[in-house]
Amino acid sequence: MEDLDQDLVDAVLENFESAPVDEKLRSVLVFLQKLTLNPLQVTREDIAAMRSSGVSEQAISEAIYVCFAFSVMDRLADALDFDIPSSKHFKTGARFLYRMGYRATSLRG
Repeated sequence: MEDLDQDLVDAVLENFESAPVDEKLRSVLVFLQKLTLNPLQVTREDIAAMRSSGVSEQAISEAIYVCFAFSVMDRLADALDFDIPSSKHFKTGARFLYRMGYRATSLRG
């Protein structure tokens, strides 16, 4: 598996609209930003834009599920005043998820 391209990650976090990513990923990021910040404004056209850039139905569904999970966790963390891990812990967790995926951290059943 490839090592994480930190320059690319930094570019996406700085401004995903100008980061050097393919249009499929960019269309998903545009959609996720809207879904996160203005969910009542999401329309069929937003889904159509991802489809027209080549994003599969499965990828669209998975992006929505991950967005949902992060939104719930973010609200819980804020409500319960979770501690924010160090940068080192964030990087360790990111590498684990990158290599193993979210399924490795899921409960079976």
